[in-house]
Amino acid sequence: MTKTMKKLFGGINLTWPKLIAAAVIAGVFTAVMALIPALHYTSFHAIAVSFEVWILFGILIIMNSKSNLDSAMKCFVFFLISQPLVYLVQVPFSRLGWALFGHYKTWFIWTLLCFPMGYVGYWMKKGKWWGYLILLPMIALTGYSYLLYFSNFQFSMPKYILIVLFCVCGTVVYPVAIFEDKRIKAVGAAIGGAAVAALTVICLCNPPVYSTEIMGNGEEYTFDGSYSVSLADDKYGDVEIRYVESVEDYMLHADFKRAGDTVLTLVSPDGGKTEFDLHIERDTYELTKRTAKDTDK
Repeated sequence: MTKTMKKLFGGINLTWPKLIAAAVIAGVFTAVMALIPALHYTSFHAIAVSFEVWILFGILIIMNSKSNLDSAMKCFVFFLISQPLVYLVQVPFSRLGWALFGHYKTWFIWTLLCFPMGYVGYWMKKGKWWGYLILLPMIALTGYSYLLYFSNFQFSMPKYILIVLFCVCGTVVYPVAIFEDKRIKAVGAAIGGAAVAALTVICLCNPPVYSTEIMGNGEEYTFDGSYSVSLADDKYGDVEIRYVESVEDYMLHADFKRAGDTVLTLVSPDGGKTEFDLHIERDTYELTKRTAKDTDK
């Protein structure tokens, strides 16, 4: 293990002032990442919506604590400060205002669980094989994030590459950084590596598809089964006009396979064309009718 890794995973004098300062910085940073629209659908937004980076913070606190109780208290206080701060900073900028704190309920439950998790997690410092079993749920959560973000990476290349690499490193490196026993290091790294390989195969065998209805007949434009629709570049997916029994009308359906920008063309039976600029993200899209000026470009 390198000196830097040893310092991070057990060599920091984690005083209460340092912990509180770190909690404030983490909370404000996360809020900023959530507020900047350009960072949505990127690796930088991940800290605002999923666990993997917070798991690292928790492990670092545990490994630099002095006792089970010290670990439990510091984990609890770190999350008790940082998580509400994430929402507090966003309140003035959110259309939800204070109602934004409705999303804090889940994180508050996890904050309460940080006390027992920090207490039990400290036993990883004993260096015993069962310490790896304590670490395993954290690796499993990081592996789940890898599954999610590698799928997002497939859809939105090269976006999400940083968080994908972060999850790979966490899944494989945590046992190596935490334990001194070479057997635990080797077995832990091998299990992590095998998990990453298996999850990668799962993602590659199941490419992500974002299926949605783009518009319905009569919402803004009139169409039926006699119309046709297409994308300028079919690498972004497939579109078609379907009759949907549940609404008893025609809808323009899309199976998007890639994020990006293209042009959607709706053609009437008499050959009339209506073109739209289409921007695709992993779970949303933006459709804008093209003007004559846009068409001439």
